[in-house]
Amino acid sequence: MDQQLHVFVTVAEKENFSRAAEELHMTQPAVSQYIQAFEREIGTRLLERSNKYVRLNKAGEIVYHHAKEILGLYTKMQRLVDDVTNKTSGPINIGASYTFGEYVLPHIIAKMLDQFPLVNPSITIGNTREIAELVLGHQMDVGIVEGDFKSNKLMIEPFAKDAMYIVMAPGHPLARTDRKIEAHELEEATWIVRENGSGTRDATEEMFRLLGIRPGKMMEFGSIQLIKESVEAGLGISLLSEWAIRKELSMEALKIVQVDGLPFTREFSIVTLSPYKTKALDTFLELVRENKMQPNLFGGRE
Repeated sequence: MDQQLHVFVTVAEKENFSRAAEELHMTQPAVSQYIQAFEREIGTRLLERSNKYVRLNKAGEIVYHHAKEILGLYTKMQRLVDDVTNKTSGPINIGASYTFGEYVLPHIIAKMLDQFPLVNPSITIGNTREIAELVLGHQMDVGIVEGDFKSNKLMIEPFAKDAMYIVMAPGHPLARTDRKIEAHELEEATWIVRENGSGTRDATEEMFRLLGIRPGKMMEFGSIQLIKESVEAGLGISLLSEWAIRKELSMEALKIVQVDGLPFTREFSIVTLSPYKTKALDTFLELVRENKMQPNLFGGRE
C-alpha cells in the first residue's frame, strides 16, 4: 500500500507518467499498473489524463493530501523504530521561517554534521504560517518559527530572543542625524514590509501599534534579502532582525536609527506535532537550544 501511495504522489507531483517513472526508477507501464490498481482500490478515478498532462481531479486532490500525511507518518514510524537500536543518523525534515532559516540555521546544521555526519537534513524555508502548516501536515519533522505564534494543535517551545531594529540607507534623510527619531517621522516614511503570515510582518505591525503610528505608504516584498537590497537602494525603511543585518551594518550599507521603545524583541520557537522524536531530531533540537548565540552588534556576547 505504501508503494502505491508513493507512486500516486510522484505521478501527481510530476504531472506525467514518464517523468514519474524516471524519478521512481520504474518502467512507465509499471507506473500505470500501480495507478490503475490504486484507483480500483479507492473505487474511483483520481487522475485526469490527456496527451499533454496528468492532473488530479477533485477526488484525487483529497487522496493526494491524505497520502502525503500517511507517507510522512509511515516514514516517521520507521525512523523511530530504527532509532531503538541504531546510532544518530538518518533524515530530518526541517522547516524554518526566513530569518532563522537563512541567517541562523546554516551554522547549527554545520555544527551538527561536524559531530554527526550520518544525519541527512532537508531544509524548507517559508513564512511562519507556511512552516506551521507543513508541520501540521506531517511534511516537516520540526519547524522553527518567529514571533508570538499560537496553535492548539502544535507543541510550541520558545527558545531564544531576537532583537529587531529599524534600518535605512545611510543616505536616507532620517539617517543623517544623531538624535532619536520621533514616531511621527517614521509614520511619514515609506515602509518596506514582509507579506501577511510572516513573523517579521507580525512584528512590524505590533511595532506600529506600540509606537502609535499608521504609515501611509507601504511596499510588500516576499523575502528579507529583497527588502535589504531595496532599503539599501533608498526605496524605504524596514524593521529587521539583528541576525539579518549583521553584514550590511559591518559594511556600512545600512544604518540603524535610534527610536524610543526599540529594539523590538520577539521570540524564536520550536514547533512539533508529536512527542515521539528520532535520535537525529533530538540531537538537532539539543543543538538549537544550546546555540542561543546573539550577533555582536553593540558589544554583546556572541
